[in-house]
Amino acid sequence: MKLVHRNVDKDGEGVIALVPEEPEDMWHAYNLIAEGDCVRASTIRKVQNESSTGSSTSSRIRTTLTIRVEVIDFDTQACMLRLKGRNIEENQYVKMGAYHTLDLEVNRKFSLQKPEWDSVSLERVDTACDPTQNADVGAVVMQEGLAHICLITSSMTLVRAKIDQCIPRKRKGNVQQHEKGLLRFFENVMQGILRHVNFDIVKCIIIASPGFVKDQFYEYMFQQAVKTDNKILLENKGKFMLVHASSGFKHSLKEVLMDPAVISKIADTKASGEVRALESFYTMLQTEPAKAFYGIKHVERATEAQAIETLMISDNLFRVQDVKQRKRYVTLVDSVREFGGDVKIFSSLHVSGEQLDQLTGIAALLRFPMPELEDEDEESDEEK
Repeated sequence: MKLVHRNVDKDGEGVIALVPEEPEDMWHAYNLIAEGDCVRASTIRKVQNESSTGSSTSSRIRTTLTIRVEVIDFDTQACMLRLKGRNIEENQYVKMGAYHTLDLEVNRKFSLQKPEWDSVSLERVDTACDPTQNADVGAVVMQEGLAHICLITSSMTLVRAKIDQCIPRKRKGNVQQHEKGLLRFFENVMQGILRHVNFDIVKCIIIASPGFVKDQFYEYMFQQAVKTDNKILLENKGKFMLVHASSGFKHSLKEVLMDPAVISKIADTKASGEVRALESFYTMLQTEPAKAFYGIKHVERATEAQAIETLMISDNLFRVQDVKQRKRYVTLVDSVREFGGDVKIFSSLHVSGEQLDQLTGIAALLRFPMPELEDEDEESDEEK
């Protein structure tokens, strides 16, 4: 994301102009824009013209509109953002108050005006405009006949291709059909990797499967690379990493990313930081439950006691329409930081973010035990 212009006063009111430069930037825009914000961008409007003879013609005209956002629609697969709202600025083609839909596109500037830019929104702008935050991990989770090719960016896990193929079963005395089908499947997965993985950016490509499928595929891929003199694969051989997974479905990524070998390999990516934090939380919940809590009430109590070491919060919570509720979460984040705690805002499009959403979307690791929070829980259960 490119920052074109930023004008925010000390009260938090102001305008920021941005240019999305890649599909992932649309996810950042989706998290920044809330209902009631004003967005200005160029768009195409169908205009009816009536001639002096009474005949009418319609033409499509490019114009710049400012709308007050009422509906936000985000397509995760296409990474497209569609905003619907009323026009709030004089325009020769569109009446004041008329409804219009703006499609935000890659490489097209938009300006966003908010009544209040809070710390979480401003941090999101800084993150989006940081050029180092790109898709630096690729992953292929596979089993015989099924593979998912994913890119793990700092904000989301994108499934770039799904390869689902029927492979004939091994028959007694005749395994040729099975082997032919398997090789055809491997070829399709290899082509998928070449099509969807940008080796200039990606630092590590994880190949995960149950059994020996990953090893067979890896062997096949580099035999083909030598045969066809595929320089891209041969030069990047060191980036591939083979790991065990329980299946070829997307949810297997969770266990793959928790593998210690994978964590050390992708240590400098944001995704691995989230995975590590969540793993520490689950471990603490089992070994020392008085130092691990989830749910807004418990976490707020722990913040008041300046006890939070790591706060994990899902970006889903910041998209609530209720302004008061959003302020509650923003205040919580600011307080934890003020007292020297670490805040990790999880993306709900990551496997780790999906897990956190199942734990109410908010969890915390404490500096010291607070058994009194557990006791409160028991008391409230007894009262019921």
